[in-house]
Amino acid sequence: MRPRCFIGCVIAAAMTLLMFGVPTRAQLMIVGNDQKPKIDNGSIVMLPPGHDTLSVVDISKPTEPRIVATIPMDNTVAGPPTNLAITPNRDIALVANSLNAVEKDGKWQTEPDNRLFVVDLKASPPSVLTTLTLGKQPSGLAINATGTMALVANRAEGTISVLSINGKEVKVTDTVTVGAPGDQVSAVAITPDGRMALAVKAAVDKVAVLDINGGKATYDKKNDLPANNYPYNIAVTPDGKLALIANTGNGGSSDGNVDTVSVVDLETKPIRIIDHITVGDSPEGLVINPKGDLAITIEARGSNKSKDTWYYHPGGAVTALRIEGKRVTPVGEVTVGGLPEAAAFSADGSILYVGNFMDSDLSVLRVGGGRLTDTGQRFKLPGQPASMRAGPQ
Repeated sequence: MRPRCFIGCVIAAAMTLLMFGVPTRAQLMIVGNDQKPKIDNGSIVMLPPGHDTLSVVDISKPTEPRIVATIPMDNTVAGPPTNLAITPNRDIALVANSLNAVEKDGKWQTEPDNRLFVVDLKASPPSVLTTLTLGKQPSGLAINATGTMALVANRAEGTISVLSINGKEVKVTDTVTVGAPGDQVSAVAITPDGRMALAVKAAVDKVAVLDINGGKATYDKKNDLPANNYPYNIAVTPDGKLALIANTGNGGSSDGNVDTVSVVDLETKPIRIIDHITVGDSPEGLVINPKGDLAITIEARGSNKSKDTWYYHPGGAVTALRIEGKRVTPVGEVTVGGLPEAAAFSADGSILYVGNFMDSDLSVLRVGGGRLTDTGQRFKLPGQPASMRAGPQ
């Protein structure tokens, strides 16, 4: 009986690997690679489209990431590096494309797109299942904890697209106006209980608060929160007690000055901003670890500027913020590669991956005792990482 059982188990395992693109228990990370802009000593040259990709990375062994699929897919570095996410059951991923490349007068330039790709992660290999039409310039997005709803910030339209998720079927169910097109609604986060969402309006230094009930999202302008200088990204702690807002300053780019992270108390009524934490120059990326006791900002620090710029640095940096109750404090920083954009934690929180856009790779940092250390390992990617997320997380 035991040999027969053993053989049966082996056959079942083999069938699982044949049926799915990645092992069913794999912890996944997705990375959007934008190959259109080339940055050389601060100058940007736009190249023809058609070479962007989405990398699906197995991080089940945190120090040994492995690319299991690379899918041709339009992507863009413009906007917060949160234009993609994985559902909690890991069946599908959603990837928004903010800008399209178009040729005008013999040169390539960008204009707002309106597409969101639904990726089947269980296909062999993973592939695009369907493409949805959203609002103008879809940017940061979020999926709720139950995997039944997603919200997408349409940056050039001032709206939030509401999506329903039923298995692998994703539909647009509503569009909620939360500001004017010029407000630049850039990113959105949903609280763990699924009852509230917060969306940053970068150009007007405001945060929209949306109520969620029965699959519908509603907005009342009088509940807007005042943010700091150019709020660009937002994340909520796993316990739902705090939200953190990354304020990039200077219209979303480096200028040599420090910037801030705003702390929102989600337990008070009404919710309110209770602190501003000083971090480095241009914190565009923002991620909170699975335990909720450490947050990371990813800062450009002039690494994409010309070398004669007074605030130029050869690499960007990440700043670690310890979360103790409702107190948030900086606890150190680590230098990474050129123009870091996004970051993601491994499922156990022991490793932080940071995408270095100009270097086409990931810095692999070890997390321990509330601190970061650089392992010295760089993980090469097939393109320039513009955005990334691990999941479910």
